[in-house]
Amino acid sequence: MGKALVVYTTRTGETKNIADLISEGIRLSGAEADVVNSTQIKKEDELAGYDAYVFGSATYHGQMMQGMKTLLFLAEKANLEGKIGASFGAFGWSGEAPDRIYETMKNIFKMEMVSGPLRLKSASLGGGKTMAQDYGKDIGKKLAG
Repeated sequence: MGKALVVYTTRTGETKNIADLISEGIRLSGAEADVVNSTQIKKEDELAGYDAYVFGSATYHGQMMQGMKTLLFLAEKANLEGKIGASFGAFGWSGEAPDRIYETMKNIFKMEMVSGPLRLKSASLGGGKTMAQDYGKDIGKKLAG
């Protein structure tokens, strides 16, 4: 079974909660998952060794957070072409960050994307926990082949 790296950037902790739930779904499908704050990744070679990459950021003032922007610049050098990709994020009003991350992974990095980004106001509202775990299971299914 494959291995996924779930990287998040958060301001209030909600995006981390979603990252943890996505990784639970990946593990429930039989794959491995590591969850890391984007600030912990300093060099592109720290992204090596994974079959899937799941990047998430809260939307803050209509933008992804700076930590995710920095990570995407590193990831561009990490040769992720053909790897499985997915994106997610928490938002209060607009929720553009997961879409921008998704489009970058798909069109610039040329990754094999799981269908659509996951956008949640909160993991604890309106079935968010189940939605995040199911998104992780979808990533796990894609890892399985």
